[in-house]
Amino acid sequence: MSKIKVVTDSTADLTEEEISKYGIQVVPLSIHIDGDVFQDQIDIKPLEFLEKMAASDELPKSSQPSSGTFTELYNELGKDGSEVISIHMTGGMSGTVKSAEAAAEMTDTSVTVIDSRYISHALSFQVLEAAKLAQQGKTMNEIVQHLNEVRSKTMLFVVVDKLDNLVKGGRIGKGKAIIGSLLNIKPIASLQDGVYTPVGKARSHKQVAAQLFASFKEDTAGKIVKGVGISHAQGLAMAEPLMRLIEESGFKDIRFSFTSPVVSTHTGAGAIGFMYYTE
Repeated sequence: MSKIKVVTDSTADLTEEEISKYGIQVVPLSIHIDGDVFQDQIDIKPLEFLEKMAASDELPKSSQPSSGTFTELYNELGKDGSEVISIHMTGGMSGTVKSAEAAAEMTDTSVTVIDSRYISHALSFQVLEAAKLAQQGKTMNEIVQHLNEVRSKTMLFVVVDKLDNLVKGGRIGKGKAIIGSLLNIKPIASLQDGVYTPVGKARSHKQVAAQLFASFKEDTAGKIVKGVGISHAQGLAMAEPLMRLIEESGFKDIRFSFTSPVVSTHTGAGAIGFMYYTE
């Protein structure tokens, strides 16, 4: 029986222990800022990136790994006859999935590419579920079917603290941003099926935590919560109160991390991501 190996990208918020335990291969995206190019999470860490982004007049850009990079990795992983499942950030934010798909056509290794439709811990949920099932000896078809289930029962919210990056990225106009900043409005959006959709707004960090917790409680009522993740770009003013509310409600095992530079490019400093999935 052939072994199944797992590949993902640097927007998955995995710990070093998880990467080592399951033998997960993480392919970094690249960050372009002020003429310099960095490998996400390798050459530049989240806090350093936020400092560089704050000092830059232009919005940093990210680029997906080349199909050649993926092909080389798939060739290496398949040398012993293993299959590969390659699970990546939403195709709505990056061409990483397309790059992986092109590589899958060029390698002799049997590769199944999955668009997770998510980022951060919501991507990690799928990566870790796949890795655990692969270790249990499940087939590729069984793993893919399970990931479809996980994806359908995952929720991800993004809350932006300041509107600067949304303006730089062309998502909202300057006039709207000025009004929003004056009113101290913090837009709450969901990332569902790879689509960024505004779902609410709050006037304070405390209100953000309360609204997200209320949505979590309503959505998970009567269900078994399998995982919760919070990521932040120096957004502790929202992230920590939300974590306390969830812990007080009885769920203690919360994945908590600093957002990757690729994701921070879109959200700006102070933002948080909140995600969970149910059985």
